[in-house]
Amino acid sequence: MTTVEQRLSELGLKLPEAPQPVANYVPFFISGDQLFISGQVAKDADGRVLTGLLGAGVSVEDGQAAAKASALSILAQAKAALGDLGRVVQVLKLTGFVASTPDFVDHPKVINGASDLLVAVLGDAGRHTRSAVGVSSLPLGTCVEIDAILKIR
Repeated sequence: MTTVEQRLSELGLKLPEAPQPVANYVPFFISGDQLFISGQVAKDADGRVLTGLLGAGVSVEDGQAAAKASALSILAQAKAALGDLGRVVQVLKLTGFVASTPDFVDHPKVINGASDLLVAVLGDAGRHTRSAVGVSSLPLGTCVEIDAILKIR
């Protein structure tokens, strides 16, 4: 077990199975020392998509939990791609999409759920650049989708 996996265990977290694509794309792609991970929709521990709109029935706290779930799927994809999460050198960039009403403005607070999880699990290697964007809808009705770029060894 790698240090990253030990940290996940200490935090009481479990990686889901790496989600399979729902359309014509690959879940990840390695180019040199970078791992690109396709958008990961928010799913609960039973694999159900977390749906709804922030600002219309989904609270910021529920959105943060959804972002955390997306971040766990990002780590699951990284493990599927690399075989060992110990190969992750740095999270370089996250792009977080939040399905929300036009008047919702707390997109960064929602995506903090993912950012906070990655720092808790990876330490300084989890610190990253980021965008948090509000959109009218996301695939499968999910409330959060996040993609990532990681530096790897």
